Amino acid sequence: MSVAPLRRVLIVSPHFPPVNAPDMQRVRMSLPSYRAYGWEPVVLCVGDEWQDGVREPALAETIPPGLRVVRVPALPRQWTRLIGVGNLGLRCWLHFLFAGARLIRREKIDLVFFSNTQFVTFTLGRIWRFLYHVPYVFDLQDPWRTDYYERPGSRRPPGGWKYQGARLVAWLLERWAFRHVRGVMSVSPDYLTNLQARYPWLAAVPQAVIGFGASREDSLAARRDESAPGHFSHGRGELHIVYTGASGPILPHSLTVLFQGLKRYHERSPARARRLRFHFLGTSYVAPGQGKNSVMPVAQACGVAEQVEEVPHRLGHLECLRLQSEADILLLPGSSDLAYSPSKIYPYYLSGRPMLGLVFKQSVMERLLDELACAYVVRFSADGANDEAYERLGRFFDLAFDGFPAGTLPSRNDSYFNRHYLAESLTGRQCALFDHAVTGHA
Repeated sequence: MSVAPLRRVLIVSPHFPPVNAPDMQRVRMSLPSYRAYGWEPVVLCVGDEWQDGVREPALAETIPPGLRVVRVPALPRQWTRLIGVGNLGLRCWLHFLFAGARLIRREKIDLVFFSNTQFVTFTLGRIWRFLYHVPYVFDLQDPWRTDYYERPGSRRPPGGWKYQGARLVAWLLERWAFRHVRGVMSVSPDYLTNLQARYPWLAAVPQAVIGFGASREDSLAARRDESAPGHFSHGRGELHIVYTGASGPILPHSLTVLFQGLKRYHERSPARARRLRFHFLGTSYVAPGQGKNSVMPVAQACGVAEQVEEVPHRLGHLECLRLQSEADILLLPGSSDLAYSPSKIYPYYLSGRPMLGLVFKQSVMERLLDELACAYVVRFSADGANDEAYERLGRFFDLAFDGFPAGTLPSRNDSYFNRHYLAESLTGRQCALFDHAVTGHA
């Protein structure tokens, strides 16, 4: 019985280990499983010396041996920053154009998969399709075009003229890049809905909502370093509530609800409230010594800063997994962008720790937590009438101090999680989309 040959997929991911960047984590976790679903991956990325960001050498050990990784240069940032350009996608675009063309031509690539947030690289898909008739698929981890900061009540956009420039580029290039795409996947159904509203012809293109998921192998790797000291002290009966990952202008609504709820809990149960400790670790994407606090100003405004710790620089992925396993409670603050689907939910789930979710009503995150039944959920709204949320927070703190008596936390939906959010299962769904894209192209 003959075995069908593997199709070859060229994965365009400018960031790649040992650099620890969030937009390459889907690719990294999927790599061990592609072959099982009939696809041989080839990764096109930027060489380590041309990438910025936090290095995490241990991540390189999670890459399958024998994987074909093509690393190319990028324009040095010390040159491009003279004209205000730091975006990695812009700096590597020309190198990717020629390197990708050589790979497609010489190695019989069947499909190109763009999985990153350097959106200008998406334009290469249409160029390569024109030259070599190879179909391409996009992974929309974040929206390329967004009107979030133009909505009533939104904060001012960050970045000044750079934000306006990026918005103009997105407006000019998104339609062009998507015009001949053969498949689109996204972490959020709302991103796909918004795309179809702008480009109705996308309704005929294969699409899939596929989260980032979590890797059991990553969780095991994070716990192998037994020499790493514990971060949290329990000497006086403290409860340590932990959030790992970036914070920013989309989270202060939920943080304000959290800290105002803590302030009210002080009024009702001062002895217990003093034993609560909140840790926000790795709240920016920059290297140590460069990050700015984004959580502490909110805590100070609410008068609870003495119980809050913030580490504002980016932490390693495996380091975050280890910290999650040490926490008493894991915190999931929701975003004012209702389409936001935080990928940290999935490693949080695998940690087995109790979770506290603070979510906007009618948000994607609210629906996801309800499906997984993995968190004590506090729902709030943007209008400020959140007395019920504060009361529910107080009940949660009491339950935590009482050791979460039986029946007080939801029963986790493990079978649903394993089917829909483990990395190997999600890789199978990616490959089904690849198959459809190639068949449709033919």
